Amino acid sequence: MSPQDQINQLTDQLNHYNYQYYQNSVSEVDDFTFDKLLEQLNTLEAQYPEFRRPDSPTARVGGTISKEFATVYHRFPMLSLGNTYSEAELVEFDNRVRKGLDGQQFEYVCELKFDGVALSMTYENGVLVQGTTRGDGVRGDDITANIRTIRTVPLRVGGKENTALPELFEVRGEGFLPFAEFERINKEREDIGEALLANPRNAASGTFKQQDSRAVAQRRLDCYIYSFLSDNEVFKTHEESLVSLKKWGFNVSPTWRKCADIKEVMLFINEWEMKRFELPLATDGIVIKVNSYAQQRELGFTAKSPRWAIAFKYKAQAASTTLNNVTYQVGRTGAVTPVAHLTPVLLAGTVVKRASLHNANEIERLGVMLGDTVFVEKGGEIIPKVTGVDLSKRTDAVRDINYPTTCPACQTPLIRTEGEAHFYCPNEKGCPPQRQARFEHFIQRRAMNIESLGEGKIELLIERGLVQSPADLYDLTNEQLLGLERTYPATPILNDDGTEEPGKTRTVKFGQKTVDNILTAIERSKKQAFTNVLFALGIRYVGATTAEKLVDYFGTMDALMAAPFEVLVTVPEVGPRIAQSAAQWFSDPDNLAHVERLRASGLQFVGERKVIEAQSDKLTGKTFLYTGTFANFSREQLETEIVAHGGKLLSGVSKKLNYLIVGDSAGPSKVNKAEQLNVPMISEDEFMAMLA
Repeated sequence: MSPQDQINQLTDQLNHYNYQYYQNSVSEVDDFTFDKLLEQLNTLEAQYPEFRRPDSPTARVGGTISKEFATVYHRFPMLSLGNTYSEAELVEFDNRVRKGLDGQQFEYVCELKFDGVALSMTYENGVLVQGTTRGDGVRGDDITANIRTIRTVPLRVGGKENTALPELFEVRGEGFLPFAEFERINKEREDIGEALLANPRNAASGTFKQQDSRAVAQRRLDCYIYSFLSDNEVFKTHEESLVSLKKWGFNVSPTWRKCADIKEVMLFINEWEMKRFELPLATDGIVIKVNSYAQQRELGFTAKSPRWAIAFKYKAQAASTTLNNVTYQVGRTGAVTPVAHLTPVLLAGTVVKRASLHNANEIERLGVMLGDTVFVEKGGEIIPKVTGVDLSKRTDAVRDINYPTTCPACQTPLIRTEGEAHFYCPNEKGCPPQRQARFEHFIQRRAMNIESLGEGKIELLIERGLVQSPADLYDLTNEQLLGLERTYPATPILNDDGTEEPGKTRTVKFGQKTVDNILTAIERSKKQAFTNVLFALGIRYVGATTAEKLVDYFGTMDALMAAPFEVLVTVPEVGPRIAQSAAQWFSDPDNLAHVERLRASGLQFVGERKVIEAQSDKLTGKTFLYTGTFANFSREQLETEIVAHGGKLLSGVSKKLNYLIVGDSAGPSKVNKAEQLNVPMISEDEFMAMLA
């Protein structure tokens, strides 16, 4: 079979698996088999890029880096909707529609108004060719590479069952970050000492504007499609379009409903006022549209919005309750976070008894005191937070909140780095919650993926003195683990009315099966890639994405450990803060000893190198380094081109460097050093001329 036929076969096969999984919830192959097939396709496409199809599933993992987003004028303007918080104004809207249609019978379609980012996707001959943001409604940014990473957005639609597809059409939808992913990302950011994302909507917006599509792919964005547009009339009603879009493989939320009149619209609004909190994303209202496209055209538009649609917005979910106490949690990086303990209150369908106060600055800004009546909201309708104080209810019984000066867990004096909001406990090696959190970080799925261990088991191992650092896990034996047991005290159960009742005690006991599972998982973790190992070390600010960048750049643990700050800071997307943190971590003798113990246990300390097929010897004997972004290459593609033509990549600017390839937004440190050492600097075009 020719390479082109292999690529076509793998592309069709993987697209079929994706369709079955995301549209029909059917897993025809396991993750391992799918990943191996995807890896095989990726390798073939790297060797034969001319055969790569626009609907290739490898686009899902990203890799394209854009120096800037091109501006795109929308074929059909993306107008905003008029909105209201009043049912009376909805009745007025209904009267205007009734008057505009001059007594004709009509019906509505109601849809949830999702709180995300409006997107437009254009398909030509069934293939996704362009994806854009709303922008100002007339023109937006071309973010096609980023939209291709959304696994529920079809890269190709068509087939025997989709004969009604026009040659050129557009769909619109709401791109969003699911709650579960928002929580996962924030947990990782907290884990590495980064500031938390404010809410899912802002996080989605910022992600779609990232210029590295591989970073976008790791955010696992999603999109609900709600509109179809074409030059030709394909459907008579909006209802027909939604049914067909779903049939064609688009991700249409099943929450929409056709309503016969405004009374049914009101019932739909009331039904979803609380039920919407069960959805996996934020919502803030209901969109009401006239169903018939002919009647939509008859009603027309104002200068800013359609006359045939309106958005009803729910009022913000907030509640007031009493702040009874503030406790302080210590994270893996030593950050001390205040937690508000509240009189239980019903908010957005759940009982809230704790909320975040973020840091000492926020406590001071709010002016909150113990005993105050406070306002609580859900940030992005997901994380409860204190947003204000009801000063009209303040009494003489309130007391100041005294932020601790020592660690609540180990009593070490807290420190505060200039420019940062958090206080930190510097006793990273002896502070119990930091030590526990380091283990939890080490065993998590994106790190060493030791599935059979968890919070309770790690706590037991530490308590019995069997482990002091994650490296100790690889020395555990069957005899040490078998029969270990610990009973944990009961956690009170909170009732909806705010009362508590005793919970059940919890016992952790290691039987033979448990021990076998633990030891097998620990042994299996030795096969985790170097990227996972680096992330698992828990270097502050080095998350999973940064670990990938460092592994791609240095290749081995030894090269990374030997790199000084001046070299680390030249790594793409590694700024001074990350470079300083990594340099400090690898300068600590205890950390170096920890690394050596992991090396002795057999963990992976060398990155996976792609096999690159030689294309010519035009660059033989020449060394290269690059900085910035490029119009014709991603960084990976540029590295592949250099090696494929016989050149060699260096990790930093030195006298051994023959050429520094300079793109847009080039790093000043590399350029300055190249000037000092008289290293020739060439443009992207000059590099391409060397290959011609």
